[in-house]
Amino acid sequence: MNPASIFWIALIIIFVIIEAATAGITTIWFAIASVIALVSQLLGFSPIAQIAIFLVSSAVLLYFTRPLVMKYLKVGKTRTNADKLVGDVGKVIEEIDNLNAKGLVKISNQIWTARSLDETIIPMDTLVRVERIDGVKLIVKSNGGY
Repeated sequence: MNPASIFWIALIIIFVIIEAATAGITTIWFAIASVIALVSQLLGFSPIAQIAIFLVSSAVLLYFTRPLVMKYLKVGKTRTNADKLVGDVGKVIEEIDNLNAKGLVKISNQIWTARSLDETIIPMDTLVRVERIDGVKLIVKSNGGY
């Protein structure tokens, strides 16, 4: 076996091991680029061309493909139980007044501290929709119903 082939195969193995150990979906692109470089070596390309092919294919794969895969796999963002409340509707059980730092909302038999998204005062018994969560406070917007 050609020493250049052994070099590219070794790189493939190293990058796959690193990817398996870190699961960062970064070094896998270098492993794929190493496969492409190995194919170029088997097709008779010069060592300089093989390195250039490796570098260019690494950059292209990392820049264009990784963001798509990260978005598809939703890596890095673990939703908590509280995050699942975003979009839910609850009932104001204590007037929400950001200026006076008060307000409570009941959602799914749980009581949460709440603040108004648009800084308006939201009266008791108003239905509100959870827009986001800021620490332990729900940021809500009036849903228009009483």
